[in-house]
Amino acid sequence: MASLCIFSLPVRAVVLKLAPVVQPPILARRLHAGGRRQTAVVISGTALARQIREEVRRELEEWMSLGNVRPQLSVVLVGDDPGSHTYVKNKTKAAASVGITSETILRPASVSQEELIELIERLNRDPKVTGLLVQLPLPDHIDERSVCNAVAPEKDVDGFHVINVGRLCLDQQAILPATPAGVWEMIKRTGIETFGKNVVVVGRSKNVGMPMAVLLHTDGRHERPGGDATVTITHRFTPKEQLMAHTLLADIVIVGAGIPKLITADMIKEGTVVIDVGINRVQDPVTGKTKLVGDADFEEIKKKASYVTPVPGGVGPMTVAMLLKNTLIVAKKSVTY
Repeated sequence: MASLCIFSLPVRAVVLKLAPVVQPPILARRLHAGGRRQTAVVISGTALARQIREEVRRELEEWMSLGNVRPQLSVVLVGDDPGSHTYVKNKTKAAASVGITSETILRPASVSQEELIELIERLNRDPKVTGLLVQLPLPDHIDERSVCNAVAPEKDVDGFHVINVGRLCLDQQAILPATPAGVWEMIKRTGIETFGKNVVVVGRSKNVGMPMAVLLHTDGRHERPGGDATVTITHRFTPKEQLMAHTLLADIVIVGAGIPKLITADMIKEGTVVIDVGINRVQDPVTGKTKLVGDADFEEIKKKASYVTPVPGGVGPMTVAMLLKNTLIVAKKSVTY
């Protein structure tokens, strides 16, 4: 993205012109001819993810045409959580769609931490395994950090190993966690400006909130360029009035705290970009069926925001697409440790 150096300003202008999705200026498209305000642009994560998957498929075919071996993604799935099984199924299905082979290794919820780490170490040594991930969350008796650190960093397609986390924080090339990488890619491909903007990240998880904040505030001149934004991190225990004070100043709000409708329309200013990472299962009061909703009040916020992401169909597909991109990166050993 942009540099703080004044000589980079022409470069920034070129980058914006070449963005894959070019949008007219926000103010120009926020009003109809009659002066009435338009609703927000709904960013389709599904469409953007389709673009990324096609890019990965083409790049993989080209790489294999040079005589390289087809990458394999191995997924370790512990327990019977329906959500985890659905996520893994989506990941392996998407892998197949771009030409990446995959396997899912099931273990019961009663598996010991020692047994699980032994399995991971065996997969680390297996030359057929290109990328490796352990689906989270894990049962309470297993320490997730120990398990994430057991995965070899050069096979860590989730970007959760302490080495990858450390390189991320030092603005070095690293495997990025798929969800924040997907949000970052969404911002860049949509042409949303981050240089000098105020960003509020709602959520402090080490897998989403923290890396998202790092990506957005990093200097655009560094080895792994960032967004040059001013970033504030809040979370579920930030008092509502303080949270609102921050979000009302924000040009971009990224929310992933796991609380339905945490961000409402009265908490943002006109033209704010709202990216919803939240995934919550709630009961529909009309149908009685379970449905997925985010952390933002989508229907009301889209009347006030400039851009907004839906749930489902927003960040979720981007997460899967970036996981595939990470698998290709580790296969090509693009990151040197």
